Amino acid sequence: MEIFFTILIMTLVVSLSGVAARILPFQIPLPLVQIFAGALLAWPTFGLHVDFDPELFLVLFIPPLLFADGWKTPISEFLHHGREIIGLALVLVLITVVGIGYLIYWTVPGIPLIPAFALAAVLSPTDAVALSGIVGEGRIPKKIMSIVQGEALMNDASGLVSLKFAVAVAMGTMVFTWGGASIEFLKVAVGGLVAGVAVCWLYGKSLRLLSRWSGDDPATQTVLLLLLPFASYLIAEHLGVSGILAAVAAGMTITRSGIIRQAPLAMRLRANSVWQMLEFVFNGMVFLMLGLQLPDIINNSIDAANADPNVELWMLFTDIILVYAALMVVRFGWLWIMQRLSKRVLKKKPMEFANYSLRELLIATFAGVRGAITLAGVLSIPLFLTTGEPFPARYELVFIATGVILFSLLVGVVILPLLLRGVDGIDKAGHRRELQNARAVMASVAIESLHKMEERLENDTEENIDPELLKEVSLRVIGNLRRRADGKSDLEQALFAENLERRFRLTALRAERAEVYHLRATQQISDESMQRLLRDLDLLEALLIEKEE
Repeated sequence: MEIFFTILIMTLVVSLSGVAARILPFQIPLPLVQIFAGALLAWPTFGLHVDFDPELFLVLFIPPLLFADGWKTPISEFLHHGREIIGLALVLVLITVVGIGYLIYWTVPGIPLIPAFALAAVLSPTDAVALSGIVGEGRIPKKIMSIVQGEALMNDASGLVSLKFAVAVAMGTMVFTWGGASIEFLKVAVGGLVAGVAVCWLYGKSLRLLSRWSGDDPATQTVLLLLLPFASYLIAEHLGVSGILAAVAAGMTITRSGIIRQAPLAMRLRANSVWQMLEFVFNGMVFLMLGLQLPDIINNSIDAANADPNVELWMLFTDIILVYAALMVVRFGWLWIMQRLSKRVLKKKPMEFANYSLRELLIATFAGVRGAITLAGVLSIPLFLTTGEPFPARYELVFIATGVILFSLLVGVVILPLLLRGVDGIDKAGHRRELQNARAVMASVAIESLHKMEERLENDTEENIDPELLKEVSLRVIGNLRRRADGKSDLEQALFAENLERRFRLTALRAERAEVYHLRATQQISDESMQRLLRDLDLLEALLIEKEE
């Protein structure tokens, strides 16, 4: 009962944190609000305590978050920026693990080399969700944000796989050699990707069979979709390959394979809304867990620092600033090197970085904030070795990683708005033009198909349709589509007409909804009829509001 009560409280706090972030008189990123809320709950006055299981934490939070990131990543943009993403998500991660790992080993007392590599590995992933929470959606130029999002997806996997290797060496279950580690990394990575694609393919086959046997049951299909990232992760881990990459591969495959496109309408409608809710809750839970663990992390770090004559508390805070500064220097340096290499070596087909100004390089540098995956990774480090001894310097690893997350968010809040001042974000007007042009082309194709259908029905003796009725219905539908098709030439007029029509439709729809409630109150319709009518009206209103946005 206590566990259930705790889960309810955490879910409520995560939900209210989104409201709190919007009503505060000054802008605070949502992750910081959630961390503060967690720390407040852990305060002795409230005394909410959550027993932390690193292995359960990794399995519960990592697969759905990575699956959702993979699902949202446009494959075309990912492939278009493939060289840039590989350069940041693979090469930069390896540079960070080795370079920052040795820096931590040399400068932070009490951290052995392998745990230092583990800390560097867990600090290498960036968080695009936390970045959007800092600057807002659409503030960062698309040419930067597309690469940062792709990088965040892939360096989650490469960073956590590197962490897994470091922990395995520290636990004594693996002997490290550069050649052996490279072969093992390749095997684990490729195996994870193949496992994720295979599990997603099997899911698609089972979904078609279920649809054939049980009809379009959206509840069953949506629950199976929720289990997909966990199935991908656990099956891959059981086979000895990367469950992390399997979850990423499953998320990216599900859009490309057409599973969602071919799924029943009811499932498509539910799946998107359910995943948006789960992603918000899971991201919030991770930061809330950080806040809940924060008092214990600080107290344990203070106690351990007092017990260790080689470590002083002020040194730990200095180490946080030093490690964060080193991460930013390495990131900026690698971006600058890729820009120079692109200009000198890849002259025929340069990378996107070749056109970056100094300000854009700095934006891409400080956009590398740390967030949920870093936290999930560091908290997943085992408490004890296989011998029963405490994991070396675990309290320092958790303290420094937590500090870097908080410091990167705070620095991002200050520096990114300054760097973005005067920089154009996503071109909303251009996006509206693109949508309108696409709708005009779609309408033209639809009109052609309707003309063919009209001719076919006129010549069909079995249908026996009244020609006048056929013409009336055809003209009514084609007239609406014709207005959209003609809007391509006069965009402003088309947008104004579309907005005016939407306002009229919303007014009529809301009046219809009020009348439905009136009919039920006067017992002219049943509850079943009311629910069916309200569902139809809700779907129409959702479509109209989505167009408005």
